Amino acid sequence: MNGDEDELSYLNDFQEILQSEVYVDLERLRILARHGVPEQLRGEVWKYLLGVQQADRSKELSSSKARTEEYDQLDKTDSETAKRIRGEVSRFQRRVPELDGNEHVQSFVNIILAYLNSNHDVEYSSSLVPLCAPFIHVMETECDAFFCFERLMQAIDEYNTNISLKEQVAQFMTLFRCGLPELCSYFDEEEVDLNEWSTSWLQNLLAKEMRFENLVRLWDTYFAMTDPFAFHPFVCLSILLSAKEALEDLEQSEIRTMLLRLPLLNMEMVIADAYNFRHETIERQMNENGEL
Repeated sequence: MNGDEDELSYLNDFQEILQSEVYVDLERLRILARHGVPEQLRGEVWKYLLGVQQADRSKELSSSKARTEEYDQLDKTDSETAKRIRGEVSRFQRRVPELDGNEHVQSFVNIILAYLNSNHDVEYSSSLVPLCAPFIHVMETECDAFFCFERLMQAIDEYNTNISLKEQVAQFMTLFRCGLPELCSYFDEEEVDLNEWSTSWLQNLLAKEMRFENLVRLWDTYFAMTDPFAFHPFVCLSILLSAKEALEDLEQSEIRTMLLRLPLLNMEMVIADAYNFRHETIERQMNENGEL
């Protein structure tokens, strides 16, 4: 955005869609959201993008009431897991000032326990805290944060069912070797364990590693896409490109530290480069198929 006028015009474009009396134009909303969502509207926009709020405005009040009633009924108790969640939230808050403060702790506990108690096949993992955090930050109510978090977790689970994490890591390694061969060779020389950091990057949509303001901006784009998980490896590659010069000056332990706690990134550039990487990969695959 260049200047206040552009920002105001962009905000107005979103408000025009959201204030529609009959039907929210989801297609137009997606096109806009890919370029980032104004902070004050992010919660409302994400609800539509994730399918928690329906596009039909006539059903808005009744569906909101039904969500609240359903959430109130969910079991949010498990003292042992609650203790583990609180410990993880405390560690998380030390590095994410946006979610500092005691008022957020109980929301984390309630939302994660409600999710686990509704999905008995899912075991507690510390990564649930950073995956839940953006929703607590952007949603006005705990109830809406829960349903958006649940939608994301269902989508991740569905993708992992179709393509195992092991396959995702193997595919990413191939992308890395083709897209950034010099950096890949440098990591080999420094004996950087590719599995260690790439598994977390791929599994948790960078929720653990990325600066919080960068993460919510990235998720604007992801939630607006039909195939965010297929696009995600190209974003990971793009992050490595943006940090390439800095990484090539570091040794093994410093590289590991940087990959697990990323610096502040220019997200517009990262996302644009990710589209370029995807385009190049598709072209390369088409050429290879043509040669067969």
